[in-house]
Amino acid sequence: MKLVLGMGVTGFSIARFLAQQNIKFKVADSRQQPTQLSDFLLEFPDIETSNGDWQQSLLDQVEEVFISPGIAQTESIVIWAKEQGIEITSDIELFSRYSQAPIVGITGSNGKSTVTQLLGEMAQTSGKKVAIGGNIGKPALECLNDDVELYILELSSYQLDYTKRLNLLVGTVLNISPDHLDRYNSFEHYIASKLSLHQYCQYLVINSDDPLIPKKAPAIHFGMDMPKCDQDFGTVTCHGSCYLLKGDEVLMDVDDMQLIGEHNVANSLAALALGDQIGLNMTEMINCIKDFKGLEHRLEWVACEQGVNYYNDSKSTNALSSITALKSLTKKYENIVLIAGGVAKNESYKDLFELIDHSIAGVVLIGQSATDFKRGISQVQTVQAQDMAEAVLLAKGMIDNGVVLLSPGCASFDMFDNFEHRGNEFKQAVLR
Repeated sequence: MKLVLGMGVTGFSIARFLAQQNIKFKVADSRQQPTQLSDFLLEFPDIETSNGDWQQSLLDQVEEVFISPGIAQTESIVIWAKEQGIEITSDIELFSRYSQAPIVGITGSNGKSTVTQLLGEMAQTSGKKVAIGGNIGKPALECLNDDVELYILELSSYQLDYTKRLNLLVGTVLNISPDHLDRYNSFEHYIASKLSLHQYCQYLVINSDDPLIPKKAPAIHFGMDMPKCDQDFGTVTCHGSCYLLKGDEVLMDVDDMQLIGEHNVANSLAALALGDQIGLNMTEMINCIKDFKGLEHRLEWVACEQGVNYYNDSKSTNALSSITALKSLTKKYENIVLIAGGVAKNESYKDLFELIDHSIAGVVLIGQSATDFKRGISQVQTVQAQDMAEAVLLAKGMIDNGVVLLSPGCASFDMFDNFEHRGNEFKQAVLR
């Protein structure tokens, strides 16, 4: 008997897959009324389900637990399973058991969705039958298809935590910065979770600029400096322009990219390095970079109204991602008003506050962290808003031209369902 823990999107995908394989299973969720409970009971009327506090009896006659990534390793059901020697498996590991095509794995604190999508479009343009999923879009198990020639998966640290066997053709840890420290005992534990991806890769792509990522060999490296060898990817600045390079070969002018910001230059280099490792056509990859507009809620341009440009960066849920967004826009615009706040992560916001004090015109604060953020920001005007509509109105009133940027630096669940809901509320307020 298998036990599926969680009735969310991942748990649903695991249950569907096990049912298709005629594998006997039951399902449990610690919530009394999971959001998708009625849908689950409708689709699986004959499957045993349990809702509410975990009970140790759930593990009776269970030889393997398939777990949703949102369930922490500190929860009692996980501890009991480990004590009884019951195998705990992620949907990613289950996917890998059945995959018949090469897999690319992409993780990192920031940028992984952008790189995953960009690489997927590169592969499609190069004529590959590709499936994109994991922590972005479709759950991995729903991507399984005999016609697929290449899988490109975004992998979260939570998914990696419950993965012990994974067969990746090539993979990368894009970068590491403090995040999800409410879930991990220490930053070092989080780092180890991210770096665990390396052990599953036949070939590695390494960010040469990140000091927390070991510079393993053999590997292809990418970074913002000149490449150190012919197979590596980097940049060079010449006559006022910045160019992407492979070795000493010029690939394209950064000004030809639709994405803005140094972080997106690094994301593009990472996608090129991964694509090169799996044999994608270089010309097609370059054309994809030139055409790629980016993902929703990630420094997404929304509109220009009465001289003010509005950018939606709702996916920025930690300090570093907001710092990155601000630095990208301060190179292009003089007047910036930031909308920030929400549920603060267990990390230092000191660098973000210093950047705000020295670089932007004002801040509108929302959510649970508003009062603490107001104390940390000392040299620019700060106001507080009760909801997103008010935040947009207040931000617009602080400048005549320039940018209003939603880049919260915090989680969203104090006021919104998720970062997508937060970003959509911002866009609706702008367009209204």
